Amino acid sequence: MKKNVGSTDRMIRLIAGVILLGAGYYYQNWWGALGLIPLLTGLLNWCPGYNLFGINTNKEKAS
Repeated sequence: MKKNVGSTDRMIRLIAGVILLGAGYYYQNWWGALGLIPLLTGLLNWCPGYNLFGINTNKEKAS
């Protein structure tokens, strides 16, 4: 998997994932489990949707 999620995008995903998981826990609703998607894509620095559409927000140069 080639990284396609940049640092700003990653931070937004991590924060959104934690907020969604927290809201799901607070409201006792399974919809909070949707927070796993941005959380995992942020942790992995890879988004399958970005890969599908050829989007890349990662500005790091490959060595």
